[in-house]
Amino acid sequence: MDSDPVKQLADEPVDHRFKGLPPDAQAARLTVGQLARQRRGIHTGGFTTPVLTLDADALEHNLAALGTYAARHDLAFAPHGKTCMAPQLFRRQLDHGAWGITAAVPHQARVYRAFGIQRIFLANELVDPAALRWVAGELASDPDFRFVCYVDSVRGVHLMDRALRDAPARIDVVVELGAGEGARTGARSDNDCRAVAEAVSATRTLRLVGMGGYEAEVPDADPERVHAYLRRLTALAVEFDKAGLFAADLDEIVVSAGGSAWFDAVADVFAEIPELSRPVLKLLRSGAYVSHDHGWYKGLTPFNRHPEEGGLRPAFRLWTQVVSRPSPTQAFVNAGKRDIAYDLGLPEAELVRDELTGEERPATGVRVVKLSDQHAWLETASADDVQVGDWVALGMSHPCTIFEKWPLIPVVEADGTVTDFVRTFF
Repeated sequence: MDSDPVKQLADEPVDHRFKGLPPDAQAARLTVGQLARQRRGIHTGGFTTPVLTLDADALEHNLAALGTYAARHDLAFAPHGKTCMAPQLFRRQLDHGAWGITAAVPHQARVYRAFGIQRIFLANELVDPAALRWVAGELASDPDFRFVCYVDSVRGVHLMDRALRDAPARIDVVVELGAGEGARTGARSDNDCRAVAEAVSATRTLRLVGMGGYEAEVPDADPERVHAYLRRLTALAVEFDKAGLFAADLDEIVVSAGGSAWFDAVADVFAEIPELSRPVLKLLRSGAYVSHDHGWYKGLTPFNRHPEEGGLRPAFRLWTQVVSRPSPTQAFVNAGKRDIAYDLGLPEAELVRDELTGEERPATGVRVVKLSDQHAWLETASADDVQVGDWVALGMSHPCTIFEKWPLIPVVEADGTVTDFVRTFF
């Protein structure tokens, strides 16, 4: 058996844990890798509905697009892994130049370590004693492991310090600057940031290594407000460097920001950072790009403002099947809230595939108007738009809540051939 934990995912048995996979594959005791090598068709190979798919070409396009963008703008890249929680995609992100992977909570970091991730940026203040001691143990046992997390309060610093008094390693932290009143986490004022930085510098358990933040939380975000927030963040990094607050044994100073909506502003402002006492790791953390989507991020991506820089393609498609057609204007497909992301809008009907002929056509006149637990309610313009048994492909918004509903996702080529499966760990 291969010792690579990512490659070992192919050895998992195909069974009841995984929605939409062919029942005969379980009966034949196939592994995920064996099923992939059979190159079955998503419509003709025994897959059951609903079934979520990832477009192989779109995935590769998106991975290359952000890797190229980061390199062009001299940005290091730690994509937020909470989006997909898929070690196979982490590996591909690293292959496309990512510095490491961002996490939000300790569980995610533990998944990352189980699959060999050597650099983790945890974009939260970590005050859980058990998790802190686990991180310190990982650092002590693996000299090549790098871990950085937020701090945003003096109390948080004290709690971290207390938990790590007898720990075998120090933990690197960046001060998080909040994006404004009513925003999410982060120290609200420059003075609050200074107090946190000074508190870290007074400990022997933590190392102050930089500044961080999340510009998408800027209230009433627009280019002017987002740029202003990011300039506050970088100005504090410059100030702390001049004041000698960063740890003396640092090789580099970390300055980090960047979601999927404003990475162009991050590139602009980070390019303005002056020379500091040590090299600056300018760390971007966008995550939703890997699959993109059909709605929310399609409208928000900075590539809309800068098409000359590239673009992203939606990679998800949820294939459902019409199971009821009670009237000429109403139909029901067999996927609902258990299968569909709906926190940022209802899905959009993209394609209809005739069950009898295999013909595919645009889902003209078909609209999703409501979701139940296991049904999507379709409104149709004509009695001929869909029939019972037809497959209906839905496009969705918000990759984070699409990935989490599917533990194993077929990857399909343009002709519908399944060539791989992506395993998620939520």
